[in-house]
Amino acid sequence: MTKDLNSTEFDAIIVIAQDISSVPLDVLKNPLTSYLSLDESAEKGVFMVSLYDLPAKKIIFSGTGKLENDWDDVRNFADAAKAGIKKALGTGSKAPLLVFNVTKFPEAEIVTILGALEALYVPLEIREQVPEKAVKVSKLGIFGDDSKIEMANALEEGRIIARDIGGSDPERMAAPRVEEYIHKHFDESCVKIEVIKGQSMFEDMYPCLAAVNRAASGVPRHDGRVIWLTYEPEGPIEKSIMLVGKGITYDSGGTDIKTGGSMAGMSRDKVGAADVAGFMKVVSIQKPTNVKVIAAMGMVRNSAGKDAYVADEIITSRAGVRIRVGNTDAEGRMVMLDLLAHMKEKALTEINPHLFTIATLTGAAVRAYGPYTGIMDNGPAKKENFASKLQETGELYGDMFEISNIRKDEFEYIKDKTGDYGEILQIGKGNSKNRGQIYPAAFLQKGSGLTDHQVSSEKPLKYTHLDVAGSRGLYPDPPTASTVVALSMHLL
Repeated sequence: MTKDLNSTEFDAIIVIAQDISSVPLDVLKNPLTSYLSLDESAEKGVFMVSLYDLPAKKIIFSGTGKLENDWDDVRNFADAAKAGIKKALGTGSKAPLLVFNVTKFPEAEIVTILGALEALYVPLEIREQVPEKAVKVSKLGIFGDDSKIEMANALEEGRIIARDIGGSDPERMAAPRVEEYIHKHFDESCVKIEVIKGQSMFEDMYPCLAAVNRAASGVPRHDGRVIWLTYEPEGPIEKSIMLVGKGITYDSGGTDIKTGGSMAGMSRDKVGAADVAGFMKVVSIQKPTNVKVIAAMGMVRNSAGKDAYVADEIITSRAGVRIRVGNTDAEGRMVMLDLLAHMKEKALTEINPHLFTIATLTGAAVRAYGPYTGIMDNGPAKKENFASKLQETGELYGDMFEISNIRKDEFEYIKDKTGDYGEILQIGKGNSKNRGQIYPAAFLQKGSGLTDHQVSSEKPLKYTHLDVAGSRGLYPDPPTASTVVALSMHLL
């Protein structure tokens, strides 16, 4: 943070504003206005002018637009910050100073900073393998008020963890190496780590997860891990947040193998677990009072091979529910099912628990929601309007959600209609694309035993499912780390 535009520390000034007339300082506004007299269309994009009165020597303007439309939102500021940073980097800047004028949206300041930081992210493989490219700038300055910087840095550290795990290739972030990475980033923190591994252990504790891990278990560098992260505050606990993240380190489709080039990008099937880890990083920095957080990352590779699980297998879940496998490419819900059942068991002894699953679970979510996270509540969570409240927080911070409702149709769809072999179907025949982003939430509830904890039960348990298949970002760009910001700002 600086309040001195005359500082010699910075080699470019990036101005974020709705238009040039709203640039706050004349020393910045005047050269921009002069340029605008030559090109009236300039402020609709990003442009640079020389600056002779300040040590930085150049000023880059990146506009948010007039923000007059009903559909404009706070992401205009993040987008402008990203565009401004990219322009500065393109001109050779190594120490830009960010100046912004927020006239709309209450959290636009922190969103602007996060937009700039996102543009400066360098993927883990580059940081490790090409050290001369490990950073894009030597420093980033923020002009003016520093009240948002600490929180922005905490959120960005969480997003970096999420991008590193979610975006790295299937060997760099195979399950054993995720375990190493987690230890590196949490060992000295207030977050306790417990790792469960070994096929025999999985078969005892998590039979559905064990089925998916079977083919990979014979290759030590691909063998699965279940990573538990726990934070307990020093004071009294008022609520317990309990998260399960899908961490498929690579999804070949298993014996229902993906064809037609559709395996590309399947190393991103671990983004749900990555987002959980990112959230826990924010927890470790912020150390919230009165909040206990328990998280489980199911890191498993869905491999094809002689030991792979196949369709038609009937597997009894940890909760004692018989499941008929319909397609091995629907492995994520199998991996999360037993972890959710285990989390449910823990929740029964916790204070005011709320369970979450986060997953890149369905292509239907992409078709239904586009680049936004799908969110759906069970009865107890819906009674508190949780999804609507989280959606409102997401709107404030540019981390958007679309709400769906879990209805009786979904529970009817997952029934094994024969009733002779299985109780529920992992995936049914017919057109699962219709509302296909919702029925897995019913499957997870029924298969984990959460349906025993509805509003009318003696011990209701709040549960919310997040499908990040569309909001994770487009491969091969770095993952967005969606949900980390909204969950952190809403729950902590």
